[in-house]
Amino acid sequence: MFVHVFRAVLTEKNIPDLKKKIEAAIRKMNDLKALQNQIQITITPEGLRIELLETKDGTFFNTGSATLNGNGKELLEMLAGQLGDLPNRISIEGHTDAQPYASKDGYGNWDLSADRANAARRVMQGSGLRENQVSQVRGYADQKLRVPANPLDPSNRRISVIVQYLTAEAPPVSAEKPGSGPPGEKTPVNPGPGADGT
Repeated sequence: MFVHVFRAVLTEKNIPDLKKKIEAAIRKMNDLKALQNQIQITITPEGLRIELLETKDGTFFNTGSATLNGNGKELLEMLAGQLGDLPNRISIEGHTDAQPYASKDGYGNWDLSADRANAARRVMQGSGLRENQVSQVRGYADQKLRVPANPLDPSNRRISVIVQYLTAEAPPVSAEKPGSGPPGEKTPVNPGPGADGT
């Protein structure tokens, strides 16, 4: 059985250190230097919130699509490597602006926000996050605007990765490597409202 040894635990005392570490890692990524203004990292009551903000031309996803572009994949892979060593749980949110999604088959902003969050989850779990580390994947459509005064602002379209403090509601995840448990055993992930849970 493989047992992962955690190097750190994210707490309110050391969260600024993780913020600085991630910001430094982003500055070292030559392809992302020009996009630093589209990556917002803030300390909140729930933990460390990392937001990937879109522009009108698309920054991390192809415009109007749940397909990550090269910038999005590179950044999420780096974040997964940084966060995979923590026992803290991770939640991932997808958000859109208030512009109605042009689709003839009923696909709308609820679907797009959930699909983008799940696309981020898949990349991160394939790049360092453990399977049971992700606690929630949620799509909010335009219900939690970043710029409420301007519902059509492109930065309302974003992915939020939240590193949660350890609490009774979000206890540390198992240190075992995914797949080391009994055959067929899987850790359930709560997709949250609006997500398809895939």
